[in-house]
Amino acid sequence: MDHDERVRHASSFGAAAAAYAEHRPNYTQDAVRWALQPAPGRRVLDLGAGTGKLTATLGALGAEVVAVEPDAEMLGELRAAALPGVRALEGSAEAIPLPDGAVDAVVAGNAMHWFDMAVAGPEIARVLAPGGVLAGLWNLMDDEVEWVAGLARVAGSAVVGPRDTPAAWRAATEDMHLPKTGGDVRFGAAERAEFPHEQRRTADSLVETLATRAGMLVMTGEEREAVTGRIREFLAGTPETAHGVFGLPMRTGVLRARRL
Repeated sequence: MDHDERVRHASSFGAAAAAYAEHRPNYTQDAVRWALQPAPGRRVLDLGAGTGKLTATLGALGAEVVAVEPDAEMLGELRAAALPGVRALEGSAEAIPLPDGAVDAVVAGNAMHWFDMAVAGPEIARVLAPGGVLAGLWNLMDDEVEWVAGLARVAGSAVVGPRDTPAAWRAATEDMHLPKTGGDVRFGAAERAEFPHEQRRTADSLVETLATRAGMLVMTGEEREAVTGRIREFLAGTPETAHGVFGLPMRTGVLRARRL
């Protein structure tokens, strides 16, 4: 994906902010705990926080959270959620509205691949206290389950893309989204882990979830209708998804590195 295409995809979420808040999965507490280890304190920046999916889990674990989000519509949904003790600020990974050394951990949920890390790396290093942790988390559809693999094939790579399933995520993160340096600051070796997860869904609500993905949001109406039709037909004809509520098998993949 070239720069202009990446920007177009990254900026597509605002138009679907309410649906994103309603349908996107949350993050498992085990994954978030691992992401934060061994942060030296409780001050956490949720960078590219969106509507607050990861922010809510951080708060539930007792972190002191600042959430930073560039999109006005997404930020509006985050503020409307009124998460206790959370400061929600307008800003971006490339221009973080915090002073030097303000946080003990920087985390990003399904967002780090949108950052311009050449610019964001030094900014993250600036606000991260010495010894602090930088971590990215991605919610992945577990295509090692047969029917999920079938769904991914039917939806196509524009909807279930290179960071949306475990094997694809592992391959995409071989070069690691985490910066090796942040200006004069260095980061340690990246570590990677995966945690099982499940999202309770119906066929209709799973279609709504997939409709919040960037690849779907940038489609024309005709393209979106065709993809949605294929997905609905697949779900109606698959025993695991054809009748009422089911579990969508997922994993949360985490990358972390420590500021040296």
